Amino acid sequence: MSRRSLPLNAIDAFLVTARHLNLTHAAAELCLTQGAVSRKIASLEAWFGFPLFERHARGLRLSPQGSALLPELQSAFEQLLSVADQARSQHTVIRLKAPTCAMRWLVPRLLEVEREHPDLQIALTTTTDHNVNFKTESYDAAIVFGTHMSAGDLLFEEALTPVISPVRAGAALGSLTFLHPTRDKTDWSLWLTKQEGPGFAMHKNQHFDTMDLAITAAIQGLGVAIADETLVAEDIHAGRLVRPYETSIKTGASYRLVLRETPDEENGLAAFRACLLNRG
Repeated sequence: MSRRSLPLNAIDAFLVTARHLNLTHAAAELCLTQGAVSRKIASLEAWFGFPLFERHARGLRLSPQGSALLPELQSAFEQLLSVADQARSQHTVIRLKAPTCAMRWLVPRLLEVEREHPDLQIALTTTTDHNVNFKTESYDAAIVFGTHMSAGDLLFEEALTPVISPVRAGAALGSLTFLHPTRDKTDWSLWLTKQEGPGFAMHKNQHFDTMDLAITAAIQGLGVAIADETLVAEDIHAGRLVRPYETSIKTGASYRLVLRETPDEENGLAAFRACLLNRG
């Protein structure tokens, strides 16, 4: 017989039966009928061309050939299970979609996920799209941004505040170039209308496609950016940026983590979610 015709699913039945030397006990452990176990062993005996067991009044005993074969098959079967377990546990890939503007907050937390769960591999896709549709997109998880959102877990609420490079600290706000995270002046206008005292005229303006780009420009000293205080927290702590004003204005928007609904509880999503939320 060819190697391909070896009834691999019968090997487990042989090993269990060899341990019990009793078909009733072997069938109970394998959750099979005695007849099914007998048929599996018979198929294995047919492939080898010799009997694996001898029947006697009290039950079964291994044949001389079965006794000789048992340790080799047992070792090979355990090695096969070990290889399968290793392959299954090596890496669980989580396909994550996230807006570019969230990268400053997200990257340090992905490093933490990697340290705590080396078996998880995060396949990150960055985009200027702030939503996800799991029916048409193949992601397992996504960070979404917007107003009036309730799906998933709240990561943080957007709160805007001006930030500048330390080299520009002390300069009058109105003399600087206003760095906008969008093609309009909505965010800056919202913050300015909430300030007491004389307002500022935005004489010089520079617009960007994402908040992350505006923040990077502020770090380089191009001007003063309006940014989310959570997104720039690491830059403030590292001294790359300073806040000329302590005030921040909540916009009503928030960043949230949403997960694909899946029946597989061991797909790594729960561990990823817990790590991301606990990191805060």
